[in-house]
Amino acid sequence: MHLAGSGRVIIQLSNKLVEGQILCDEKGTRVAKVMELIGPVSRPFASATPLTNNIKKYIGKSVFVSEQPPVSTQKKFRRRKK
Repeated sequence: MHLAGSGRVIIQLSNKLVEGQILCDEKGTRVAKVMELIGPVSRPFASATPLTNNIKKYIGKSVFVSEQPPVSTQKKFRRRKK
């Protein structure tokens, strides 16, 4: 992991990921959410948004994909007031 100037975390991937997946440390703590995949296909990287305030603690450490599938948000409809 590497912290970019924009505040996002750049992660070198060893497995294929999907945008929206959550990354955790070895204890299961949610660390980051993958926002986009960048770089060449042979050696991809991911740009992720940190989910913790102390992201510098995880720089240089390995992170793993959460077992939960990415959540797709559905639109919430409101009723019109009469």
